[in-house]
Amino acid sequence: MVVGNEFSESQPLPKHVVVVLLDSLNRHLLGAYGGSEFTTPHLDRFAADALVFDRHHTGSLPCMPARHDLLVGALDFPWRPWGSVEIWEDAITYSLRAAGVTTMLISDHPHLFEVGGENYHTDFTAWEYVRGHENDPWRTRPDTSWVGAPALPVRDPWRGHYNYQDSRTWFKSEEDFPGPQTMRAAVNWLETNGGHHERSLLVIDEFDPHEPFDTPEPWASQYRQDENDPWLIWPPYVVNGVADGFLTEQEGRALRSAYGSKLSMIDHWFGRLLDAVNASPDAHDTAVIVCTDHGHYLGEKDVWGKPGYPIHDTLGHIPLMIRWPGVKAGRVSALTTTVDIHTTLCDIFSVVPEHRTHGVSLVPLLTGKVSSVRDHCLSGYWGREIQLVTQTHTYTRGSVGEGFPLSMWSNRWSTMPLHLAPQLRLPRPDQRAFLDTMPGTTVPVIRQPFEVGDALPFWAYGGLKNENLLYDRQNDPQQMQNMASPHGDVLSPLESELLEHMKQALLEINAPQDLMQRLGLF
Repeated sequence: MVVGNEFSESQPLPKHVVVVLLDSLNRHLLGAYGGSEFTTPHLDRFAADALVFDRHHTGSLPCMPARHDLLVGALDFPWRPWGSVEIWEDAITYSLRAAGVTTMLISDHPHLFEVGGENYHTDFTAWEYVRGHENDPWRTRPDTSWVGAPALPVRDPWRGHYNYQDSRTWFKSEEDFPGPQTMRAAVNWLETNGGHHERSLLVIDEFDPHEPFDTPEPWASQYRQDENDPWLIWPPYVVNGVADGFLTEQEGRALRSAYGSKLSMIDHWFGRLLDAVNASPDAHDTAVIVCTDHGHYLGEKDVWGKPGYPIHDTLGHIPLMIRWPGVKAGRVSALTTTVDIHTTLCDIFSVVPEHRTHGVSLVPLLTGKVSSVRDHCLSGYWGREIQLVTQTHTYTRGSVGEGFPLSMWSNRWSTMPLHLAPQLRLPRPDQRAFLDTMPGTTVPVIRQPFEVGDALPFWAYGGLKNENLLYDRQNDPQQMQNMASPHGDVLSPLESELLEHMKQALLEINAPQDLMQRLGLF
C-alpha cells in the first residue's frame, strides 16, 4: 500500500537520478522512522517530501555484497561471500554508458578501491575517491604536530592499528573529514554539471555513519551523557559484549553516543547536498534515492558491530526513501529489497542487463499503479543462515549439522583483505575445484567445495547451526519471542508453511543445490 501517492499518467520518467548510500544507517534511529535519540533534521526534511518505505530489507550482506545487489542487481550471498564484478555480469553503468547516460561516482568507501571491491567503479563515466576513511592506506605516518587538527584523543581500536589512526591527524577542520569532503564533492558536481547532461546518474557512496565514529566538536560532545565517559570511536564486534565483560555499560554508552554524533554530522552535510539538488536546473526532473547497505548493532540485544550473529531487524530492516518528480510524499508498506533499486534504475533509463538479475522495478509502485511488487525478501551471508521476510513474519533458517556441503563460485577470487590479520586470506582453489556455471550464463566459473576441517572464507564463521528463528512482525516487532520449533522437533503448521516458502523462493533464483542441502531443504 502507498499512502499519499498521486501521479499523472502523462508524467514522464525522470531523466536524472541521485542515489545516496549512507553506510550502516540505522533505520530505527532516524526521525522519519520514529527515532528520537539522535537528531537527523535534514534526512527528516527529505523524508517529508519523499516516499518512505516501511518494509525495506537487506539482501546480500555485508558491505560489498550489498553493493553488488545495488550495482549488479543479482543476489550475491548464495554463491560467494564478498567480491568484485564477475566476468559473466556487469555493473549497471556498463549498460548506461552504452545508452548514453552520464554516470558519476563520488565515494570515500575504501572497500570500493581495494582487492575484493575492484571493477564496480570502472564503467562510471567518471569517479572521485575521497581518501582517508577507516583503513584506507592514505598516510604512512601521523602528523606528529597535529597543528590545527580538530581530532580528539581517542582510545585505540580493540582490533589493532587502523590506518585511520594516522589519517585523522592530518584533518585540519571538519571540512577535511571524509564524509564532509564527499558531500562537498557531490555538491560541486551538481553545481558544475546541472543542465549539461541529457540524462545522468550520480551515485554518492558515503561511508558515514560507519565506524570509526570520529567527529570534531561540537558534534563529538552532542550526545555525551557524562564528561567522564571515554572517547571511543571503534566498536568491538561481539555478542553479549557487556554481559561477558568485553566492554562496560559506560563504554557502550560512549560508543552509542559517538555513532549518534557521526549520524548527525553526516546528516548536516547531507543537508548541503539536498540544497544543491533542489537548486539544480535539473531538479524538476530528478529522482533522489536515499538508502543503505545494512544497519549496525549498538547494544541492541547486547550485540555490537556486525559479528557472526543471526540477522535481526537492527541489521536487516533498513531505510529507503525516494523522492520522485510528480509524486506526493507518503508511506509505502510494500516489501522491497536492495536488488529492486537496481531494477528500478534499469527501468528509468530503459536498459536491460545481459546477466540474470533478481530485482523488481519499483516504478509501478512509485507511480501508484500497484500496491506491492513482491511477497518476500531473501537475505543472508554466504555460508551461514538464510532469512525469509514476508509481510507478517521473519523466518531465519540455520545450517543443519556442521554447515556443509559448502561451495564458493568465483572467477575473480578476491575478498575483503584483513589488514590487521593478513594471514587470514581467502583460501585458494585447490585440486577439488572444478568448472561449473552460474544461473543464466554459460560462462565457466571456478567452483570450490569446502569440507569439514578446511580453512573457510571468514564470512562463514558464526551464525545459526541446528537452530531457526521465527518472529511475528506485527505482534513482536522487537523480535523477543522465537516461535521456531527446537531442532529435531515437529514443525508447527506456520513454520512448515514458511519453510516451503523459503524453499520455493530459493528455487526461483536457482540457488545452488549444496545451499539447499545445507539448510535441510531437501
